[in-house]
Amino acid sequence: MNSMLKHPFSPYYKLRNDIDSMCKTLENIHDRHLNCKIGCDLCCMAISVFPVEFYAIEAELNQDSVRHLQAPKDDSQCRFLVSHRCTIYDSRPVICRTHGLPLLYMSLENDEYELSLCELNFTKFDFEDFDEENTFPMDQFNSRLYLINKKFIAGFENGRYNEQERIPLAELLK
Repeated sequence: MNSMLKHPFSPYYKLRNDIDSMCKTLENIHDRHLNCKIGCDLCCMAISVFPVEFYAIEAELNQDSVRHLQAPKDDSQCRFLVSHRCTIYDSRPVICRTHGLPLLYMSLENDEYELSLCELNFTKFDFEDFDEENTFPMDQFNSRLYLINKKFIAGFENGRYNEQERIPLAELLK
């Protein structure tokens, strides 16, 4: 039997593994320009995710380890960030896995690629040296995530979710 049929999250986990592999490659390439480390949480914020991510994280989540988490003082803060550390790091969403790296994506305003990166990284780097070989192709992975989610939500009765719908990550604690 196909392993994807055995486990509804298999395609998502495969995507996550592919992302982690690419991120590791880019981290090695850009090691001297990355200032990301434990305690750095400039890019951590309250986010929403596709249902496939939400339910995959929920399936992995040890409720006992996060049940005690207090709501942040500011709604824009991530509920899973405690003392500058991610309490769901191993299960974190796709977007959180790519933080700090140079992300390449197609602009919504024009047909040109744009680069996004953390302001703390690449302070002494010639931006002309970024290319397709040393940046993360965000659109490629987001497209895969979208298609995986589309198949996943098709399994819910009565069209519970639409293709664009996202669930606040903080709802994992409800």
